[in-house]
Amino acid sequence: MARQLDEQIAGRFPVGQRLRVLDVGMGQGTQALRLARLGHHVTGVEQDATMIAAARDAVAREPEGIRERVRLVQGDGRDTGVHFLPGSFDVVLCHGVLMYVEEPDPLVAGLARVLAPGGLLSLLVRNGDALAMRPGLSGDWSSALAAFDTTSYRNRLGLEVRADRLAALTATLDGIAAPLHAWYGVRVFTDTAADGAALPDDLETLLAVEERAGRTDPYRGVAALLHLCGVRG
Repeated sequence: MARQLDEQIAGRFPVGQRLRVLDVGMGQGTQALRLARLGHHVTGVEQDATMIAAARDAVAREPEGIRERVRLVQGDGRDTGVHFLPGSFDVVLCHGVLMYVEEPDPLVAGLARVLAPGGLLSLLVRNGDALAMRPGLSGDWSSALAAFDTTSYRNRLGLEVRADRLAALTATLDGIAAPLHAWYGVRVFTDTAADGAALPDDLETLLAVEERAGRTDPYRGVAALLHLCGVRG
């Protein structure tokens, strides 16, 4: 997903431009720090106290030049209008968040509101069109059969969450004047890997395969996750 995001940024902004980035639901700050190391100014928003504490610890270990480019805000991603003015950011990330939000449209509209004209909105969501893939490939036939008729699922943390369908999110992005510019699949072949599994010796080849599949039909359509990139009109 990081490679996909970098491709979209490189295609929209001049080389060397220091972008204003908002990362909503940043978790422990992995993506925020990666972009700060590349020279961008990053604001991370996270509601969970444990996650934002981990992010603060990670930022504190960085050199001063990187630390000064990162701002952390503890808060709900649905309150971006409270914290930020319209058009404040060139890039807005919302990765792995929508599955926990019962009504995602207001959140996505709020993200678009703080995005500058021509800015990039990056969403990472659970693929509601392929929920049967994981249980099916694992031989859990009853769960696979049930998954065809729902966008709800139980994640690996044991939580009941929701997925998004590509067509529905495309319509949402059109409605908020940030139409879909590109989309990718994420975790096409590796979604059934066990948590904590050792990395393979041929990791670079694995990543190359996933990257290729994530941009190629029909493979991307059955990925566990969808990475959607909208552009603010």
